[in-house]
Amino acid sequence: MERFYDVIVVGGGPAGLTAALYLARARYRVLVVEKEQFGGQITITAEVVNYPGVERASGKELTETMRRQAESFGAEFLLAEVEGLKLGGDIKTIQTSRGEWKCFGVLLATGAHPRMVGFRGEEAFRGHGVAYCATCDGEFFTGKEVFVVGGGFAAAEESVFLTKYASHVTVLIRGADFSCASATAEVARKHEKITVLTHTQVEEVAGDTVLRYLRYRNTATGEVTEYRAKENDTFGVFVFAGYEPATALVKGIAELDEQGYLLTDRNQRTSVEGLYAAGDVCVKGLRQVVTAVGEGALAATELERYAAGMQEKTGLHPAKPIQKEPVRKAGQGKATEVSASQKSKSRLFSQEILASLEQVFEKMEETLCLKLCLNDSQLSAELEHYITELGKLTDKLKVQTERNAPKEEELPCVRVYKMDGTFTGLAFHGVPGGHEFTSFILGLYHAAGSGQALDQGLKEEIQSLGEFHMKVLVSLSCTMCPELVTAAQRIAAEHASITAEVYDLNHFEGLRTAYQVMSVPCLVVNDTHVTFGKKNIRQLLDYLESLG
Repeated sequence: MERFYDVIVVGGGPAGLTAALYLARARYRVLVVEKEQFGGQITITAEVVNYPGVERASGKELTETMRRQAESFGAEFLLAEVEGLKLGGDIKTIQTSRGEWKCFGVLLATGAHPRMVGFRGEEAFRGHGVAYCATCDGEFFTGKEVFVVGGGFAAAEESVFLTKYASHVTVLIRGADFSCASATAEVARKHEKITVLTHTQVEEVAGDTVLRYLRYRNTATGEVTEYRAKENDTFGVFVFAGYEPATALVKGIAELDEQGYLLTDRNQRTSVEGLYAAGDVCVKGLRQVVTAVGEGALAATELERYAAGMQEKTGLHPAKPIQKEPVRKAGQGKATEVSASQKSKSRLFSQEILASLEQVFEKMEETLCLKLCLNDSQLSAELEHYITELGKLTDKLKVQTERNAPKEEELPCVRVYKMDGTFTGLAFHGVPGGHEFTSFILGLYHAAGSGQALDQGLKEEIQSLGEFHMKVLVSLSCTMCPELVTAAQRIAAEHASITAEVYDLNHFEGLRTAYQVMSVPCLVVNDTHVTFGKKNIRQLLDYLESLG
């Protein structure tokens, strides 16, 4: 019964975190499964100012508070990809990349991801000028012209964000005006670096290795405009044309609308008994954190009743959640006692991170050697401090330093070795912080033993692969990069002839130029094959197999 819950929440955004809080507080055992990072899409928003009771916070800060609050009431969390749902009968089964989990009720809160428009050249130039995340890719267009496609909230907000980098931003709106709140739209309209064109539709982008040409049409007048980059220059096209719901798990199982969104009743029930939905995965008029939170709370209260009924019907009672002392900020009253040794270790890592790291270190089956390859740069000093502090936390990590290693252009980096000197295939160039901290730690876990559970069929597929050397080019602010990094490292940890080296692209201009990278994540295989966008293990395996 260890993996048996009253409710399993699939998706760790605001809707899922709120549901977990309500369920755990009501003394129901709940597990939140998230494949990327807890917090969802809102974590890439630098500033949230319209959430009631919170004057100003980043999306990451807001949702991390939600996660800690749910955890304090005993909610449990699992970083894994849900690969299938068995929803028949009283006991549901959740199939994940880390094994199977069972429950009475399921809440689907998987959200939505950016939708492609479909203009000519969009797919071909994705990563070479066409982008979908201003936070991830805006910096690549510093001093360049940028075009934003879309007229909703994201287009208005992100066009303003892009002015931090772009020389000028032109917003191309298919309709007669922005479709978002007037206050948000006005900020974009009045910005001195933004031009707004309505009744405008992109027809084509083109170029060579990067964008050189854009054609768009005024649908009211028929006038066609062609934009060409200055000689030897390029420009960016950022697409914010709505979202596509992440409902693949329930396609053909639950009732969806024409756009693929889940249909629910007023209590967030779907057409499948025991399956509820909340947040951006649902049909709704307003896609905001506040509505996701409300739907998560409503779904949770309904799931409380459902789980209680199932307990009575089946006679099965999952273990009650274990409440924890909430982590408090200074000045908020009594906090959990911290030992002197923990205090000395927490200069770089918070108490929450230390607790998570301790769990990972306990599961590591082997000791690893983290070999630092450094030069005289400030970045090297930062990496040395970072890895040295990490090594102090456990006897499962030994740190060695090598000055002025070969390939100066790839320094600084940390390479992961077995204690017998065998290279595990894993390396990070730069400092593995930001969104890549968790993926780096997972990489160590995988390299130090069996790692997270893998289906036997996947293991056999990995072993059947040939020799591959993968470079994963990332930005530490990108929320889409960790999934590809984790997949690449997992495969490399399973195969002696496959390597996965991660590069923080902000510090390796030569790679950006060599592969004409204008979006992350970027995957380079054997220094020849270049592809963009996040991939899970299954998708990455398929790609490697296609390369032979």
